[in-house]
Amino acid sequence: MPSTADSKMFSKTFKEALIAFAFDFGGIFAGFIVAYQLNVFERFPWAIAVYPAVLSARGMISGLFSGRLGTALHVGTVNTKIFGNTENFYMLFKAMVVVTLETSIAMSLFSFLFGSFFWGISIADFSAILAVITATMTLGLILSLFTIIVSFTTFKKGLDPDVIEYPIMSTVADIFITICYAITLNLYLLFNYAVAFIGLVNVILALYILSKDIRKEGFIRTIKESLLTLIFVAFIVNVTGTILKNISLGDMREIYTVYPALIDTVGDVGSVVGSTATTKLALGLLKPSFHALRDHAIQIFGAWLASIIMFVLFSAASLTINGTFTPNAFLSFTAPLLITNIIAVTAIIIISFGISIITFQKGLDPDNFVIPIESSLADSITSTALLIALFLVESI
Repeated sequence: MPSTADSKMFSKTFKEALIAFAFDFGGIFAGFIVAYQLNVFERFPWAIAVYPAVLSARGMISGLFSGRLGTALHVGTVNTKIFGNTENFYMLFKAMVVVTLETSIAMSLFSFLFGSFFWGISIADFSAILAVITATMTLGLILSLFTIIVSFTTFKKGLDPDVIEYPIMSTVADIFITICYAITLNLYLLFNYAVAFIGLVNVILALYILSKDIRKEGFIRTIKESLLTLIFVAFIVNVTGTILKNISLGDMREIYTVYPALIDTVGDVGSVVGSTATTKLALGLLKPSFHALRDHAIQIFGAWLASIIMFVLFSAASLTINGTFTPNAFLSFTAPLLITNIIAVTAIIIISFGISIITFQKGLDPDNFVIPIESSLADSITSTALLIALFLVESI
């Protein structure tokens, strides 16, 4: 029988997660942008395949930043103000600038390698991929300021940034980076030197920061640990891109429309589970053991229930937007989405919690690994789960 305290904690997590996941409706808007710009995407043989990499790369950086901020606010090593904050805060911000550049380069290299084997591109395409990804990610640095505002505001209002922050930021990042990617692709068609110049801004900033802070321990630790995560993420997201490029959904506009919202929400569940676990570990409230999963059940099921409700609402929204909503269509479309939820969320919960425990046991900072890895895996897991669900429903 759950205690009153447990019931209140479940209710708090569920309500905050539901509020945060509601922002994932913005993922539907991101999907609409892609559909609207398909003619531009099709001008480049790699543009569709690179899109998941761009989304995940920006999500990885936002996740790393928001995860570190959330834990730092709870522990007290960061204050809720932009100016006159702690050295830890400014080191973290500068590290994100450098991580953005290394992410752009790594994603470009992995995209080129995958593209050479699976996408039918040549070495001549590498310069275009590097320029477009670097410029897109440079524009995405603007999101860091928004991440700070959301984190500080939620903490000041007594909300848990581990529950609220990343779900909000993941959706905002998806919309913003999708717009930046579309703008960059269009600009590259007209004036590719302008795209190269935008990317150069990040290069100059990163080199300046490295010249000043390369010997500072906290700064270097963030760079090194994020690099390990980055290599793994770069591989996974390009697998996702290859799947997306080679699988045709035909005229299933509803799937295209809802797809970004689904991967957002699954990633958000992982972020809630992982971020709350890392904070508990940092505060000594959770044992660094896989058996402690049951002690984290309140946060897990609160976030999971909120995600199920969102999947049902996404189904209705997608059908309505595409003008195909009927009661029968709603039931038919919701069924595979709920199957997708069960498969994907189960997997992402185990992964997020497992990463937080393993990294903590190894003496690493879990916030440098949990959200970046689980959010990128969420894309591939959700894509695979969706395909399985569609197959199962069609087979019945």
